[in-house]
Amino acid sequence: MSSVPKQHETTRTAITIPASRLAVWHTYLSFAAFLSALFIGVALHYKKIVKNGVAGYPEEWFPSVSATIGDWYPERNIFQILIALNSGPRFTLLILQYYLQRIHSSTLPTVLFVVGVLRTLSCGGWVFITSTDDHDWHDILMVLYIVLNLPWMYGNISATKDARIRRKRRVLAILFFLSIVPMVYFFMQHKVHRVPGAYTHYAFFEWSLIILDILYDAVARYDFEAANLSVSIGSLAVAEHQSIAAEKLTTSEIEPLKATAAVREKSSSPQRAEIASMKSSSPRQFIRSFGSAFAFICDLYLSYINWSVFTSLTPTLFYFSVWELGLAGSELSLLSTLSPIVLGIPIICDIASSRVGRTIVYVLSLTGLLAYLLKSPVQRLLVVAFANALSCIGWTVDLSATPASVGYQSLAVFGLGLVLSSLTKHANYSNNPVWPFVHEVSGGYNKTGIALACLAIYNYYSRAAHPPKETTQPKDAKTPSTPLPTRTNWLRDGFALGSYFFTLHCFISDSSTLIAWSWTGYPVKGPLPHLHGSLTHIAQAIGLLLAVTVSPDLLAHPLWLLYGSAGAAVMYLCEDWLGYLGGWNYALFLMSVTSVILGSAAANKHIGKTYCTAFLVAALFDVANTFTAAYAFVPGGEYFRERTNWVLAAEMTFISFVFRWSHFDSSIPILAVTRKARSYINTTIVMLSVASLLVTMYRWPVNPPVPYRPGPRILRAGIWTVHFGIDNEGRDSQRRMRDLIRDMQLDVVGLLETDLHRVVYGNRDLTRVMLEDIGYYVDLGPGPNKHTWGAVLLSKFPILKSTHHLLPSPDGELAPAIHAVLDVFGTPVHIVVSHNGQEETPLDRELQATELARIMSEAYPEPLIFLGYVVTKPHASRPAPYDIMVTDGRVHDIDKDDYDRWCEYIFYRGLYRTSYARVSRSTITDTELQIGQFQLPKHGVRVTNETMEARYLRAWKEELPAEHWFPPEYHPEVGGVRGHFYHVFNAPLYYKIPEDAVL
Repeated sequence: MSSVPKQHETTRTAITIPASRLAVWHTYLSFAAFLSALFIGVALHYKKIVKNGVAGYPEEWFPSVSATIGDWYPERNIFQILIALNSGPRFTLLILQYYLQRIHSSTLPTVLFVVGVLRTLSCGGWVFITSTDDHDWHDILMVLYIVLNLPWMYGNISATKDARIRRKRRVLAILFFLSIVPMVYFFMQHKVHRVPGAYTHYAFFEWSLIILDILYDAVARYDFEAANLSVSIGSLAVAEHQSIAAEKLTTSEIEPLKATAAVREKSSSPQRAEIASMKSSSPRQFIRSFGSAFAFICDLYLSYINWSVFTSLTPTLFYFSVWELGLAGSELSLLSTLSPIVLGIPIICDIASSRVGRTIVYVLSLTGLLAYLLKSPVQRLLVVAFANALSCIGWTVDLSATPASVGYQSLAVFGLGLVLSSLTKHANYSNNPVWPFVHEVSGGYNKTGIALACLAIYNYYSRAAHPPKETTQPKDAKTPSTPLPTRTNWLRDGFALGSYFFTLHCFISDSSTLIAWSWTGYPVKGPLPHLHGSLTHIAQAIGLLLAVTVSPDLLAHPLWLLYGSAGAAVMYLCEDWLGYLGGWNYALFLMSVTSVILGSAAANKHIGKTYCTAFLVAALFDVANTFTAAYAFVPGGEYFRERTNWVLAAEMTFISFVFRWSHFDSSIPILAVTRKARSYINTTIVMLSVASLLVTMYRWPVNPPVPYRPGPRILRAGIWTVHFGIDNEGRDSQRRMRDLIRDMQLDVVGLLETDLHRVVYGNRDLTRVMLEDIGYYVDLGPGPNKHTWGAVLLSKFPILKSTHHLLPSPDGELAPAIHAVLDVFGTPVHIVVSHNGQEETPLDRELQATELARIMSEAYPEPLIFLGYVVTKPHASRPAPYDIMVTDGRVHDIDKDDYDRWCEYIFYRGLYRTSYARVSRSTITDTELQIGQFQLPKHGVRVTNETMEARYLRAWKEELPAEHWFPPEYHPEVGGVRGHFYHVFNAPLYYKIPEDAVL
């Protein structure tokens, strides 16, 4: 007899659980896990879990999440058990939310489900791999969890239909991400500045993220209640519906809770049909939607490539201008950007606008990236100029095609490509990783960038053309009768567009340029380039959001222009945080008027003339901006001397041409994008902003700078003129500089010709590699708004205060100087770094030497080291600088018998000089590295004997302790290192310390 009941006799009783109850269980278990660990940890191991690497109780009095959940038994084990129990409700919630949100016309639910699974797995990672087990992986998985919260929270807000529930999610998400900012701040205070008590404040915000995260997931309860959703298992007869029951048990049948079983039974057939339809259509829909998202990513990447090629032209050509110290003829390569003029020929315009033609333009533009393979700077420039010509044609075609294309390209691709370019520089030590003058040795990722570009171009060529079916426009926008209004004044639109191109390139192609404009030295009173560059990206992001969401009529209003002009004025006139705030608002304004300026240019029926004029104006601005500092080396340069205010005023004047003035034909086209593209734009903006913040956290040095020889109180200082960070082969030289400075173990370094925040230098920060890889306090000399070639002070010792000087320069280039006071083993030591004028301007050099002597004399008798570019013969009498500086400045030459000097000099007083070395430049620059080594007297004691005899007790290195020795591998007889070796003397010079010295 069979043990199986008859099919028509037995049914299985349904088990029905309201879905909202599962959400409540998930919330309770989550809070129970974290709060139990907190209460047990505080009760059993309070002082242990509040202690960290900086301080313990009572300075630190509240534990971090990681210390609470991962350090001690039994709280760790109880916590992990509760989290394991919570995994079932967690995954069930994901399935329920996916079921509730799924729509045939959207893959957002599918994407959210995948993100939710990854988010859950990363949560399990940092929960079960604690900071005690593996600190790095714990932190990586926690950061990944926070990053995944961005698309998770934003996506769920977008998918929520109920306004009340959407408001709850929006508030919790905003609080969550706002909490990250102070959390990062206090983490830096703890990790970098090692402030006792900072970790406790950090812990409060870390716990707030946990609470807000749990509460955000708890909102799913209201979704389920509103949909009357439940989970039912085993509601059908066993045998009669065996196949369906198996399907239900496999998929955990999810259906709306009905009042009776009859209603539930009636609804089961349509539901199964819906599930079957979803099974068949979801993969196709997912692939189709993913293809659309991938196409957007490819378009964004191609925009990034266009920006990379465009911004690489001026640094590539300026290599020749630097070596000539004047016009070298390479400047003519700027005219390559005038290529859009050929679009006035109908057949060329038709070819360039076609799919095949545009693909060819993209492919040929890649030669600008492939130019990194060329060793010759001349060949590299020719190829980059050729690539720019094609890129400018491609840009013109993209930004002036159909109305839908113009809206998509200007609102979605153009601005985001610039932000992505700036972000990659922020992540790669201020160098764009695909620039042709940056290769693998100097920090480039050229092969990767080219491979991705090829993939993006193939996607562009092979994708199906889908014209936008629905667009979103601002509510107050009027639908135009024609797709784009016709404008005829190509000169006015070209001037506005060209000024706009240059302004974007000059000020916001690098996130630290605006900060360099506001920097004034120590103590810190403004933003720091490596810490606050993300704020510039956030300003750009907000500006782009305004461009997408606000009517062009409002953004083209003269009042909005007044706002942008006020930001530019504050940026130029003010310093520190106030000056940066002006620049921040200026950046926001520039990004917000993207649709106004690009739309006006696209509406002009003379596209070729408009864009040719635009790129000509941009090129002229490049020249004018450079001449404000390089006026001493170019014909007619005196008219541009220190006239940045004129250049800035001209930029804003030209931009104003497309704003709504009553006496102009100021019709502004309404650019629109599809809802899907708008969703991509908003998501990308937020993701790029968060990525910038994460890059800042990752790049920030975790330990403060430490001197190389703290025990014997030795200070090793060097001076180096680094030729704008471009080596003799036209490559970025930051890493090569870092290697030599690190090998020489320099505690203090003066670098000259370092102000790279101009378009001709690539808007770079020359100190970023050394700051992050070796660890230095950095003081950038007078900023780009001060019109000098720049000076930098790197110090292993804390900088107590610093002052930036513009030395008297009536005839020639402006001479920068930094006067800083360092805390060297508890003793204030003055450091002066300067770059004086050239041989052709003797009056300038005399006045500059007099001013430097005054600065040094006023600091007497405190210890001082001068590191500078002087341009004088040793022992030259007045009015030559040498005698003025040594005598009036009350300092000593590092070695009076070294007659083979002209540019670089080291002077000192109040210290015992123990060594002096001159290291050849290799091919990094045109000037050697000079190094002086000094030992401080005992704290509170001055140098006891500064007579000539006491200062020139020459010695062999073996007569001094080993900590005074320079690296032996740099001796020329053993071949040197990387082309560097001790020269002039072929070895460092050593000096004994007088016997009566108190050390």
